Amino acid sequence: MVYFPNWRDEKTDLLVKAFLCLKDEEDVYRFLEDLCTISEIKAMAQRLEVAQMLMENTTYNMIARETGASTATISRVKRCLDYGADGYRRVLKRLKEEIKHEE
Repeated sequence: MVYFPNWRDEKTDLLVKAFLCLKDEEDVYRFLEDLCTISEIKAMAQRLEVAQMLMENTTYNMIARETGASTATISRVKRCLDYGADGYRRVLKRLKEEIKHEE
């Protein structure tokens, strides 16, 4: 099944294609630095960490303490995990598999 978000358009298609053409970590770091502010990058990284901790059944209080994320951010990420497009779950599953292959 192909996923078509309601915000998809020609501009977002270009952004997705840009991410897909990145070859390695250095490309990603360079692109993110040009594309986003440091605060935006840090916020995305924090949300991914929150998602990972939620999937490990970590409590909101522990997540807030360890990540510095607000309870509003934690709740939003939890909503995405429960009712979203499955993006966090897909990425975290693939990262987990990649780590296993590296060991």
